[in-house]
Amino acid sequence: MNNCKRLLTMLLAVSLLLAITGCASKAANEEEGASAEGGPVKLRIMWWGSQERHEATLKVLDMYTQKNPNVTFEPEYSGMDGYLDKLSTQAAARNAPDVIQLDPSWIKDWVSRKQLADLTSTVNVGDIDSKLMPIGQIEGKNYAIPLGFVAEGMIYDKTSLEKLGVSPPNNGWTWDDFFAMADSLKGKLPAGQYFIKNYAGDPFAYSAYQYARGKGQLVTDDGKFNVDQTTFLDWANKFEQMRKEGLVPPADVNTSDKEFDPTGDLLVTNKIIFRLAYSNQFGAWNSMKPDSLAMVTLPKMEEAGGWLKPSMFFGVAESSKHQKEAAKFIEWFVNDPEPGAVLGTKRGAPVNNKVQAAIEADLSADDRTGMELLHATQKDGQTFSPGAPGWTNFIDKDFALVRDELSFGAVTPEEAYKSLEKASQEYVK
Repeated sequence: MNNCKRLLTMLLAVSLLLAITGCASKAANEEEGASAEGGPVKLRIMWWGSQERHEATLKVLDMYTQKNPNVTFEPEYSGMDGYLDKLSTQAAARNAPDVIQLDPSWIKDWVSRKQLADLTSTVNVGDIDSKLMPIGQIEGKNYAIPLGFVAEGMIYDKTSLEKLGVSPPNNGWTWDDFFAMADSLKGKLPAGQYFIKNYAGDPFAYSAYQYARGKGQLVTDDGKFNVDQTTFLDWANKFEQMRKEGLVPPADVNTSDKEFDPTGDLLVTNKIIFRLAYSNQFGAWNSMKPDSLAMVTLPKMEEAGGWLKPSMFFGVAESSKHQKEAAKFIEWFVNDPEPGAVLGTKRGAPVNNKVQAAIEADLSADDRTGMELLHATQKDGQTFSPGAPGWTNFIDKDFALVRDELSFGAVTPEEAYKSLEKASQEYVK
């Protein structure tokens, strides 16, 4: 009898333990948001862009929640300024959003720091243009999925050129044409208006000039400093001369530029006529200055100056507790025509060939303008390279310092080059 009681007591204890374990497991799954259990999942997602991109992305997030009621989103979005600093701080604290929008140049660094999850087996990329995949791949594994591809070009105020009696540029123009147009406007611009921003030390504008001169990228793929001294001095001195002639803004105006801000963007506020732009950005500017703008390819010389590039990527944080749900969302975002129709070309032309074909006929006039620039650049555009890992700060911080110093006339072009050369030594392996 006592043995039966002891056995019954043991069975009851085991049953209680299993029940407690089951409850704990269920609670853990609910906390993790395990989709197999149908539990709620809240995905943090972070991106940068214009207001137009924000609105389209928020609409797509709502669309996904309607189709997947257990998934909601906590969006974080802003302009580009300060975005990387904020994101890097969160990632260092292992508090990065689940889904992260990334620039192509950041991916190798993020993978090397083990901050991105492997998406190879969780996101189907079978219909994505294969030429766009390598930047997000490390050692054959997919860590970031391209969201669109774009062409680098220029946007300009065609109305201002017409008032000045200047013929608009044509696709395929040269840097000689560009500087000749600037020279023709000396003393003719209205007070407070300038030809172009001071791009003397801007790494993206200068890289287009170095590409066009056949000198390659600023940092080689194997991590070597490759800013060509003769080409850089030629470029910087041309802009220094334009600064003296009033063709580019003084430093205080130049540094006040706030891209896509209706009251702070120098193009929108009629302070400049030309600026660099990507093909997918036309709609954002045209919405603030309708019927006044046009786009043109980046000038060329011995070679093309413009390039095609994956515009940006989505990655999943390695620290995310919802990696499977985040990957499922990204797969839908890039492969389904329904979000593709809402997003249009706001992150560039769709990377999925089927989505691109499905939406092209219904693109807005603004999107078609961007696609025209993209197709014009495709003919002979440069192959974009994000450069070697470990050089992000060289472009984002060291070059930015030189850009500002040149804008204020605080250093000569020769001193600026030496500063870049010295700074590069920190990154060479």
